Amino acid sequence: MLLLSVKGVGMHLLKFTNWVSFFVLGFAFVYFYYAYQLSSSQIMAEESSKSIYDFTVKDIHGNDVKLSEYGGKVLLIVNVASQCGLTQSNYKELSVLYEKYKNKGFEILAFPCNQFGGQEPGNNEEIQEVACTRFKAEFPIFDKIEVNGKNEAPLYKFLKLQKGGLFGNGIKWNFTKFLVNKEGKVVERYAPVTSPLKIEKDIQSLLESS
Repeated sequence: MLLLSVKGVGMHLLKFTNWVSFFVLGFAFVYFYYAYQLSSSQIMAEESSKSIYDFTVKDIHGNDVKLSEYGGKVLLIVNVASQCGLTQSNYKELSVLYEKYKNKGFEILAFPCNQFGGQEPGNNEEIQEVACTRFKAEFPIFDKIEVNGKNEAPLYKFLKLQKGGLFGNGIKWNFTKFLVNKEGKVVERYAPVTSPLKIEKDIQSLLESS
């Protein structure tokens, strides 16, 4: 009888211990879940309160450029490459848009990137030669950057948080385009295969807005 009593106490103690463990694990899960949600919300709130004017980038010559210099303008930000199948058509159409709207408050900011098929392998001088001499680009070309991964440019981290892609936020290929309004907020993101001229109506709409 004593043995059975001891066994009974042991079983109750085991059940009690299991319930305590279950409760502690449940509490820990809820605590860390909400802590994570709060942290994520805080990060998103901080990012949403920013604009591209909070960032400083380097131009193709390595000089710092505060993007606040473009305040009040409509911007099209593009990651470019010199040897992509999309290069010729994009540079040609971007130049058409720039020539048409550059005196109406529109600017194109081009950021070379070599992360997609190794199609921007040159140094800044070579990139500028291709963009400005071969493709006659007159819009600003900036320092070569990374747009994905641990070394991604802070500007691109912000752009992707503002407007995610169809299959995740990461940039998928060369010539992904972000349209930014006069307040420095991203209003639209376009896939690499989207023709720049197809964006013209959206640009016009933002330029005409007060």
